[in-house]
Amino acid sequence: MLLFELLGGKLLGKMKKLKNNFLHLFFGKIVFLTLFLFLLQTSNAQVSMPDSLVAYHTTEPIKLDGKLSEEAWNNAVPITNFTQRELNEGDTATQPTKIKVIFDDKNLYIGCWCYDDEPEKLTANKMRRDFAYWTDDNIEIIIDTYGDKRNGYLFVTNPNAARFDAMISRNGSSRNRDWNGVWNVKTKKTSFGWTAEFEIPFSTLKFRKDARPQWGINFERNIRRIREQDLWQGYSRDADLEQVSRAGKLVGLKNISKTSLLELKPYGIAGVEIPLNEKTKFTWNIGGDMNFLITPTLKLNITINPDFAQVESDRMQVNLTRFSLYFPEKREFFLEGKNYFNFGLGHSMQPFYSRRIGIAPDRSIIPIYGGVRLMGKAGNTNLGIMSLQTASKDTIPTINYSVIRWKQDILKESSVGIIAVSKLEPGKQNFTYGADFTYFNSEFRGDKNISFGGAISQSYTSGFEDRKTGLASRIFFDYPNDLVDFSAVWDRAELGFNPEVGFMRRRNYQMYMADLRIKPRIKKIGFIRQFIFKPFDFNYYLYDDTKQLQSFWSEFRPLGFITKSGEQFEFNIQRKAENLLEDFEIHDGVVITEGEYWFTDWELQLETFQGRPVYGAVFFNWGGFYNGTRNVYEGELTWQPNRFIRISANYAQNDIRLPQGNFVVHEFGGRADFAINPDLFGSLYGQWNNEDNVILFNFRVNWIPTPGTNFYFVVNQGYDTFEHHFTLEYTTIQAKLIWRFVI
Repeated sequence: MLLFELLGGKLLGKMKKLKNNFLHLFFGKIVFLTLFLFLLQTSNAQVSMPDSLVAYHTTEPIKLDGKLSEEAWNNAVPITNFTQRELNEGDTATQPTKIKVIFDDKNLYIGCWCYDDEPEKLTANKMRRDFAYWTDDNIEIIIDTYGDKRNGYLFVTNPNAARFDAMISRNGSSRNRDWNGVWNVKTKKTSFGWTAEFEIPFSTLKFRKDARPQWGINFERNIRRIREQDLWQGYSRDADLEQVSRAGKLVGLKNISKTSLLELKPYGIAGVEIPLNEKTKFTWNIGGDMNFLITPTLKLNITINPDFAQVESDRMQVNLTRFSLYFPEKREFFLEGKNYFNFGLGHSMQPFYSRRIGIAPDRSIIPIYGGVRLMGKAGNTNLGIMSLQTASKDTIPTINYSVIRWKQDILKESSVGIIAVSKLEPGKQNFTYGADFTYFNSEFRGDKNISFGGAISQSYTSGFEDRKTGLASRIFFDYPNDLVDFSAVWDRAELGFNPEVGFMRRRNYQMYMADLRIKPRIKKIGFIRQFIFKPFDFNYYLYDDTKQLQSFWSEFRPLGFITKSGEQFEFNIQRKAENLLEDFEIHDGVVITEGEYWFTDWELQLETFQGRPVYGAVFFNWGGFYNGTRNVYEGELTWQPNRFIRISANYAQNDIRLPQGNFVVHEFGGRADFAINPDLFGSLYGQWNNEDNVILFNFRVNWIPTPGTNFYFVVNQGYDTFEHHFTLEYTTIQAKLIWRFVI
């Protein structure tokens, strides 16, 4: 009853009692309730026989055209035993799927026959690289080349031959969607459905050297118009394709090896900068990367003078909190192997955050001289090492940034690891180091997922009289399954914890979090696929040094559901608190005085299925805000008339009323994506808000003449809109070509 009283607004009178009994409540009643619920769940078998796929060796040349007409395809043995995960778990797939695998000395080929009784109704609206594959008909492939049931490569295509890939680690818990491998696929629409022909060079994959390797492999097919999801193995709703521990086996490979040891990727860039009332400036730059395979599973990368002019602009964010904003990394160099440097302190407290390198606090660019990086796996050891040197700029000196991450596989799916991060500049040093442990089990009580673990980290900063060091730590428990989804976390960061190459949303805190979602499927309600009820979800923050309240956020969801047609709905009730130790200027001239504030919000969310030609989402949140009120309105609308064009627009408004003053924040964004074919695509992105009073435009074209080689053409413009004027502040135009040579 206490949690419902908190949500009902009686928290002020209960606060002292809550502080004294919080740990008992957190680890007692909540965990007991969750354990009781998941012990009631049943387990389902997920293995479909046969669970092995035999790869057929060929010396016949394979023409990549999607027709699958070579004799080798006729000789290969197929698998066809696909089972539904959605909408009817355990049923045989309504539309047959056939998969074959062949290989030669250089490449792995995967052929897919996707049968469909109504091929004219295929959903295929995307064609660009790294497309939103979850909205289209598709075929997805996961390959565990290490055979360790932890790591894998994900490859996806749709009937338009659009490509998506990702690196999978921690048995699907970590997905690096920004990895871009060198591979290709062709598709063909037919009278019986569609076919796909994948060509994956062995040089793209890391694998142990073995005369007769046995890899993990699995397949998923999605038929969007009927919301059907079919898997070869691991079809339980408590599983995902990315959980490679549930994959089948790929056998028959023999005497395969890397076909290349050295990869060179030089680049050249040229452009022009046209600032307002200043002289036009012509720019150019050259540099590149060298990748060398020390072993089949360890890659050494050397970069010289990297340039990231082709990267899309950050999204502008208006900060209405007193905590740091997070901007995602978009530079390909740092994205490629980011999974090797993940550490167990969570998203809001990262000892290593790559945007600290080469980007100043004002988000201007700092040149990078170069660096070296080693990534990969040796036996059961995962290793990531990186060191980069930046140039001096204005008052910022040249700085060396380095990170070492070691992680050891233990037990069946678990790991232990350490990390060390350094920032070395003249007269000052900052170090962050730590250790973490994670236990994973994807076969708990048969097919349920469970994990728990923790991490501890310390920072050291020279030049301080006191607080040279500080500790941070985390303990978590996670039970992410279809009916019961529960997680609990305890975080702590001391006042002196200072990871200068990391990210911290807030400092000097302890956080207690618990989240329980109950997601039943009631067949009698025909149009609803699944309900999502949330009895509780809360984050309780204390100042670590004084143990006083810092923040509180809680959410109760009496109703949420996903329909069989793909719509999603949520109704939430939220209770929040902020304890300000000093005055906080939230807006120009609007200052919220120190003190403790409690308020309640109500929230509605609705999102339509993204596979339609027109889809959208609306969000409405209303209620208290400090000692006033706030209404938040958000909307997004997307139109995709065909596979070549996608146009979207979004708008958000914060209408804030406070005794100290009223103000309204408007944020607009618009985007047009286009694709001529899967190798030639681009976008036009525009954004504006009335806080910055700047319109930013980013126009970007990407051409891939051959896999691994890229040409970019980018135009950026900024317009000043202060006092309703519309003044062009700057224009930059740049072209960049990245070649790829394999030796």
